[in-house]
Amino acid sequence: MIPIPCVAKAMSQVDLSQPPTFKSVEDERLHRKQHLAAAFRLFARYGFDEGVAGHITARDPEFPDQFWINPFGMHFGRICVSDLLLVNHKGEIVKGDKPVNVAAFAIHSQIHKARPDVVAAAHSHSLYGKTWSTLGRILDPITQDVCAFYEDHALFSDYTGVVLGSEDGQRIAATLGDKKAVILRNHGLLSVGHSVDEAAWWLISMERACQVQVMAEAVGRLVLIDHDTASLTYTQVGSHYVGWFSFQSLYDMIVHQEPDLLN
Repeated sequence: MIPIPCVAKAMSQVDLSQPPTFKSVEDERLHRKQHLAAAFRLFARYGFDEGVAGHITARDPEFPDQFWINPFGMHFGRICVSDLLLVNHKGEIVKGDKPVNVAAFAIHSQIHKARPDVVAAAHSHSLYGKTWSTLGRILDPITQDVCAFYEDHALFSDYTGVVLGSEDGQRIAATLGDKKAVILRNHGLLSVGHSVDEAAWWLISMERACQVQVMAEAVGRLVLIDHDTASLTYTQVGSHYVGWFSFQSLYDMIVHQEPDLLN
């Protein structure tokens, strides 16, 4: 048996993959679109679809005031790269011939405008996310995984119906601030990232964190991780790199199983 210190040392020497660099803006655009289509397929696989609700956007690498988004009314499980729409800051479709979700534009346009560091944003009416959102609380540090969101997510507590105007989107963006995610009370979850991969992973992870807390509170009293330990764990599991890296195996799996998403 290898001593634990030796295992830890060996792990620290593993040459982990790194986010890619690109020779051209066209290559970067294709990469973002491929990972965006894959994120939709994964959201469908995890059951994050709710009819026509939910959306993920990816900022265009050449035109930062434009972003790629899913067509309104198309099931996540059928989306391919060629189906994605390019929308400008006015809500006009620059590329594509399908309709765009008005609520998606209202939310995402304001987030991309307020957060130039954000490449992608994801929103879903996932089952446990919207269940937890009805309590009007942020998540507690009760597991290692949820510590990725420790002091790095917010609560938008002013639900006023379907988001259809830029003012609602601005209020959500203001509540998000510089954090990686926001719980939209009585609505669902929203996450952002420096890559499509990161934003998608945080939504997946946050949905699971909501599920764990709902289940834990149903059976007993929670034992919280103390502030210092939660803060330390955040530095270990909550970075942009960890968010990106955590998505890579999922991307490889879904492309292997559903290669048509790249069409």
